[in-house]
Amino acid sequence: TASDPKSKMYAFEAGKRAIADHLKRVGLAATVEMGPHLGFYKVTYDIIDKPLISIIIPNKDHIGDLEICMNSIDIKSDYHNYEYIIIENNSTEEETFAYYKDIETRENVHVVTWEKEFNYSAINNFGVQFAKGDYLLFLNNDTEMINDECISQLLGYCQREDVGIVGARLYFSDDSIQHAGVIVGMGGIAGHAFIALNECDNLFQSRTKVACDYSAVTAACLMTKRSLFEQVGGFEESLQVAFNDIDFCMKIRAIDKLVVYNPYAMLYHYESKSRGAENTPEK
Repeated sequence: TASDPKSKMYAFEAGKRAIADHLKRVGLAATVEMGPHLGFYKVTYDIIDKPLISIIIPNKDHIGDLEICMNSIDIKSDYHNYEYIIIENNSTEEETFAYYKDIETRENVHVVTWEKEFNYSAINNFGVQFAKGDYLLFLNNDTEMINDECISQLLGYCQREDVGIVGARLYFSDDSIQHAGVIVGMGGIAGHAFIALNECDNLFQSRTKVACDYSAVTAACLMTKRSLFEQVGGFEESLQVAFNDIDFCMKIRAIDKLVVYNPYAMLYHYESKSRGAENTPEK
């Protein structure tokens, strides 16, 4: 009950040791650090065997966005064993195909072509067919990675046997929250927790900064095990535009795997620049 928490640092150090001891007891190799506030803790899981991650990005024109997305990973990421599967989806601009030809000179970039109408679920399921990785990272082309440990943080949690999906903390360009977990039932079907709010405004229990389980996470940045993706049949193709990621998360939860929100994987999401928001009954 001290007025200044710093006067009882021994209590917070004891909390840190308690978490570390728990992880050791259950056989999880990880490092525990103090979190953003006293009484909050950050767990970083050791990466096992450096597996290949297939980063799957659908794209239609907007090569400026795609370039920002890929450059942010290539320049910042502290995890390097990944490949890109770029799914070309009905682009019309000559510059787009010139850019594809340029990036395909890299060994870890593969551009594949979807020739049918837009269907987010089918496009991503199609892209997985070309992926070589045991882990799949579904990523929107209008995202930009912020911190260097983003991918390794996602992978660390995803390698846990009880975890099926890991999502990230996403920001709008004005640094307000775009995604910090999804709550089923909110807004009638499902909605983003804390959307458009600012973390400087003392959000409830600092939940945007704490790793926790959620009903679902957005596929704008979603990592899963390939084996589980195939086990549940991938994305539901009857959901062509919206809520296919929510459905996928529910299928993963139905086989008793956790859906984790990891605040230490941070990206900007400039949200649906190429297609617009999901704000009509048709979508």
